Amino acid sequence: MPKSEPKSRYQADPIIDIFLDDLWSSRGLSDNTLAAYRTDLRHFDRYVQQANDTLTQASQQLIRDYLDTRFEKGFARTSSARLMSSLRRFYQFLLLKKQIQVDPIAQVKSPKLARKLPDSLSEQDVDSLLNEPNVEDPIECRDRAMLELLYATGLRVTELVSLTMEQLSLRQGLVRVVGKGGKERLVPLGELAVNEVEHYLQGARAELLNGKTSDVLFPSKRAQMMTRQTFWHRIKLYALRAGIATHISPHTLRHAFATHLLNHGADLRVVQLLLGHSDLSTTQIYTHVATARLNQLHSEHHPRG
Repeated sequence: MPKSEPKSRYQADPIIDIFLDDLWSSRGLSDNTLAAYRTDLRHFDRYVQQANDTLTQASQQLIRDYLDTRFEKGFARTSSARLMSSLRRFYQFLLLKKQIQVDPIAQVKSPKLARKLPDSLSEQDVDSLLNEPNVEDPIECRDRAMLELLYATGLRVTELVSLTMEQLSLRQGLVRVVGKGGKERLVPLGELAVNEVEHYLQGARAELLNGKTSDVLFPSKRAQMMTRQTFWHRIKLYALRAGIATHISPHTLRHAFATHLLNHGADLRVVQLLLGHSDLSTTQIYTHVATARLNQLHSEHHPRG
């Protein structure tokens, strides 16, 4: 009986890695972002190869067929929207490198997504959350300083836990933040945050280090950089203790920072700079939150509201 031929194993088109190498060198994207691009492009590449085609020869109709297949399989719209973003960037790269003459995805529309407003906290909830840690305990003293700094600056949690001593200037009341893509920005701390961080540095940090050395501003008990997941759990603990019912996410205080600034009249472009958003449209979602709050205040307090 003749042996059946083994199924051919999938081999990714080398142009995917060429594209990813270019992204890494020119854009400085994170490993997670590059991994997401790789996953999206390889899944599409498999489909293209099964259709006996190549990425550089793929047609607009083939891309539409692939999206229809994903829809039939029940993929979320957010997943397909991310895929479309990956494909658009990929084919713009091929067009720039003259690997293709026409961009096959230019006329393909991305799936419409419902605009989800970020979870936020009221100013009263923020006060309750920030006052919850016991500053007599070294760990909670550290957490209190972290929460104050987070709310004062709107940092991403990853940016916060990775801060080093040299990035902080209490005398100037500034923190130098290294954000996405390695971009740096200076963010003011505010008096309350400066006081809390100063109090933490006077005693609690040395107790946490316990004789060890570290340049991490907010080290763990093992004198290492805390993970964002650990800090998220710490936030949820304090929210529970403070009786806060609002859903807490790693970005909750960042959202509160932006919303409260806008509620108090801050310019949208200033908030954009403070948050480290490269595109103003990313910041504009907060205007919806702020407008909703202002409408509520108007209806409650205006004599003809």
